[in-house]
Amino acid sequence: MRNHPAVVLVAVLLSTMSLPISLTGASVALPDIGRDLDAGLAGVQWVVNGYNATFASFMLATGALADLLGRRRVYATGLALFAVAGLAGAFVDDIVLLDAARVLAGIGAAAAATSAAALLAGAFQGAGQARAFSLFGTAIGAGLAFGPSIAGLLIEAFGWRAVFVAPALVACAVLGLVPLLPESRQPHAGRVDWPGTVSFTAALLLLIFGFVQGPEFGWSAPVIVVAFVAAVALLALFVRVERRRAAPMFDLALLANPRFVGVCLAAATIVAVLVPLLVYLPSYLTTVVGLTPGAAGGTLILVLPLLSGALTRLVPAPAVIVCSVAVVAAGAAWATVIAPDSGTASLAGPLLTIGVGIGLSIGLLDAIAIGSVEPGRAATGAGMINTARLASETIAIAVVGAVLASTTAGRLADPGFTSGLRTVLWAMAGAALAATVAVAVLVRRGAARAERARTA
Repeated sequence: MRNHPAVVLVAVLLSTMSLPISLTGASVALPDIGRDLDAGLAGVQWVVNGYNATFASFMLATGALADLLGRRRVYATGLALFAVAGLAGAFVDDIVLLDAARVLAGIGAAAAATSAAALLAGAFQGAGQARAFSLFGTAIGAGLAFGPSIAGLLIEAFGWRAVFVAPALVACAVLGLVPLLPESRQPHAGRVDWPGTVSFTAALLLLIFGFVQGPEFGWSAPVIVVAFVAAVALLALFVRVERRRAAPMFDLALLANPRFVGVCLAAATIVAVLVPLLVYLPSYLTTVVGLTPGAAGGTLILVLPLLSGALTRLVPAPAVIVCSVAVVAAGAAWATVIAPDSGTASLAGPLLTIGVGIGLSIGLLDAIAIGSVEPGRAATGAGMINTARLASETIAIAVVGAVLASTTAGRLADPGFTSGLRTVLWAMAGAALAATVAVAVLVRRGAARAERARTA
């Protein structure tokens, strides 16, 4: 039996950071991709949305497969698919082929991410596990935050294709560590929930299709209306399927736990604010402000301090989570100062505020979520929290893209880009503030329930 916790940690952190870099890094390359491949806004948006949509929608399925077939095996398969799809981006000369490669990369990323969390949970226990997941969460945040700056440097040095090749090469390096990783699986093998997988995946993809193509086809176009209606119907079918299964991949029973729901809502809200900004701010900074890709990426560096571990020694973990969502809401409201003459100095305050909000809880959220499920279904539990996170950010990216496409007539340029971005930021701030109140209520109810259980 292989048991090298340090190797597991290194492999997981490297792969975990490369997966979100592939998302936010690609956002800096979108203007260059559109010009080089002569692609319209919708086609370019699928470079980001195709990756993120399959990343989110395959989380549950790959988490269940990892529990059944083995976490190390699914981890390696996911990394290999992610690497192959990323390297393909160096050779394609058609936007449709690039979008297809990104869809495959998202499936590989989903498999790698859920399995990585389960491998980490099995390699560490107690306080060590909490520290490991703090680093795990920080790696996710660092990949999201530093993706634009890394991509900007790569684009200036090697061109936009390097944005996809670099994370793929990291994945290839991590594959060399796979033989040293431990294998584990669910003790009692079952079957993959294919009806749940298909209904959830199809619902999310149709929803994203509707938002991305809506501005181009028209919101009243039959294909868009049918996409939205079918998405709602499929989500209802997904809930019905999961409620009837003895061992569902999405354990709806956990939704009766207020603390778990509060953690999921906090995680979903934070990324729904952060990721759309990291996707669309680079385009604003390059096309409206006039910065180079490298300067635009550098402007988006956020501070991601390991604050949660230190704070939870002084402040209860639920209070830290609530505070983090509130700080992110404040940062989004502050970011409405953005203007065509904005630079690093004027955006440093709001972006650093959002970064501090993320740093407060990002590792803490994952640790609490993983601790809420049985060890034998660790990958499934990781899939649930990450699905909430990724589904919310995917939908947020699509919605923000639809708003900006409408205000700019599909050009992502002024006039319309500044006003549209400010509208989006105010909406984000309001939604995050409402989520802060909801998270506070939910975690308080969860604490009260836990206290009653202890005294019963």
